[in-house]
Amino acid sequence: MNHAYILTLSCPDRRGIVHAVSGFLFDNGGNIEEAAQYNDHDTGLFFMRVQFACSQLTHQELSSQLKSFAEPFQMNWQLHDNAQPMRTVIMVSKEGHCLNDLLFRCKSGLLPLDVRAIISNHREFYQLAASYDIPFHHLPMTAATKSQVEARQLEIIDAEGAELVVLARYMQILSNDLCKKLAGRAINIHHSFLPSFKGAKPYYQAHDRGVKLIGATAHYVTADLDEGPIIEQDVARADHSKTVEALTAMGRDTESQVLARAVLWHSEHRVLLNGHKTVIFK
Repeated sequence: MNHAYILTLSCPDRRGIVHAVSGFLFDNGGNIEEAAQYNDHDTGLFFMRVQFACSQLTHQELSSQLKSFAEPFQMNWQLHDNAQPMRTVIMVSKEGHCLNDLLFRCKSGLLPLDVRAIISNHREFYQLAASYDIPFHHLPMTAATKSQVEARQLEIIDAEGAELVVLARYMQILSNDLCKKLAGRAINIHHSFLPSFKGAKPYYQAHDRGVKLIGATAHYVTADLDEGPIIEQDVARADHSKTVEALTAMGRDTESQVLARAVLWHSEHRVLLNGHKTVIFK
């Protein structure tokens, strides 16, 4: 029986890497179904994603073989079972458009996610979570309880074995410690008015200034607020006829679509970190 795998890797660039990877997979009974690579001439790094089927070796056996193969190339690599949906925890506050969109896409088979829990500092969406039969954890937060609440959040994330944490308009700043513990597996979404329109009601501020573009950015969470490696961005055009309500609706649609694409690419292991940037094999 064939098992589907995805291999992602990065290493210093040199001649023959594609040939070596292809030969390794062939020698171990692998049949390549999709492959993409990128050479970053600025950093001298090579990136590759290979989707393949294999009937001869188990995941553990392949991983053992890969460890020996990758060492001479100084490869950072990961081997994923393509048949397993990604275990995910979603965090949300009072704005539910991104949460609702993600849950519907999962239910419709459009996102390969296994949403194990929803965490919120408000109670607004416990009924939505219940309608999808997903555990809902209400964890209100104050400045005095921040460390205790984050410890509980991490406890839930670890207990669910979450490979991905999605901040679907979760309007709390994560501590540096939590950012480090979630490095490379937490995705945030926000409007692209930053840094021009900070704080509350950014769409009201944008409307007051007569903006012509509404945008959104999805990025990995880091200790540098809203400055993590960007995964996806998009914009929608606006004009003088748009009310603040229309701008807000456009912004929410854009945020939902941008976040969904970022989550999809991450869950399909198409996003590789390249320092402060990303390489995305769409």
